[in-house]
Amino acid sequence: MAGAKDFIFKERITTYINQELSEVEKKYGKDSRHYQALALQYIKSPLENVLGENERMRHYESEMHLMFEGKELKGVERLYERTILIEPSSVCAAHCRWCLRGQYPVFSLREEDIINFAMYCGSAEVKNELKEILITGGDPFMVPQRLKLIIEQIKQYAPNIEIIRIGTRVPIQDPDRVNDELLDIFESAKPLKVEIATHINHPVELTAKAREAYKKLYNVVFKIYDQTVLLKGVNDDYETLNELYDQFRYLGIEAHYLFHCIPMRGMNHHRTSVEKGLKLIRQMTSSGGFSGRAKPLFTLMTDLGKITMFEGAIVDRNKNNELLIQTNYKIGTFKKRNPSWKLPTTAMEDENGYLRVWYPNVED
Repeated sequence: MAGAKDFIFKERITTYINQELSEVEKKYGKDSRHYQALALQYIKSPLENVLGENERMRHYESEMHLMFEGKELKGVERLYERTILIEPSSVCAAHCRWCLRGQYPVFSLREEDIINFAMYCGSAEVKNELKEILITGGDPFMVPQRLKLIIEQIKQYAPNIEIIRIGTRVPIQDPDRVNDELLDIFESAKPLKVEIATHINHPVELTAKAREAYKKLYNVVFKIYDQTVLLKGVNDDYETLNELYDQFRYLGIEAHYLFHCIPMRGMNHHRTSVEKGLKLIRQMTSSGGFSGRAKPLFTLMTDLGKITMFEGAIVDRNKNNELLIQTNYKIGTFKKRNPSWKLPTTAMEDENGYLRVWYPNVED
């Protein structure tokens, strides 16, 4: 489960990852960057018990908290105009220690919840704005029948939806699950365009079996794109990222975000400073040694949602090393998309009505 019981996010490692850990240890040694690239992501560390002052239980608050057709809209979040998010289940193949949903409650949606969601997506109040659905969790590849049901119901009730995006780590955690049953679901989704979002953080994860799983997906879906998480000791150097993004190109995986690791409860040891991320993105985008077709956007996941870093984005720093980040978000647009949304205590309006938000930083 990508969630916690009694605030405990249990260690969960697939047989496949355990085998990979064993093979990488034999080949490179336990102290190697290759081994650590896997171990740091999956093996629970005592450092998770060290809690920072500004760490979060959730990365933002965006639940809808609405009733539709007399029923509560469950497992649904919305921050952005054209996209709505649904989490059908909190089940994952493995537990990534840096998981942004690691402290969410464990849950699973019922069939009636999914039908209600699909009807809402096609309703008069949102159909002119909504164009995309992001299915996340948990890992939707772990519950293929729920995934199939969502697609079927969207096709029936929400013809305004053009793209379904599905977040998954299964191809690198348990690649045998990318089987004919799953591929048939994506074939049946047409004419809807299905995009697969994945988090691949180090080249060592792209084993022969993982590559084959992505190739199978590439043949049946519209796009595959990656959202790498910048992790201390895993991929926080130019050489690793250069190799990783090169391999994405060869597999037909589009570079999307390089995410700064968020300040989740007990996970500060995985985080670099924002400044290090900015230095790396400068090397990647402006050195001439990195393919222009493989450049990601360096992005923070703040209490207001995603903010891609740009010139002038950092407008202040306080004594706790928190950064004040400038956005182009406004309160009114959040409220329009999600009437139950509340301004986080970390955010404020500037003189032009745009929001700024404090973001916890760390020292390298």
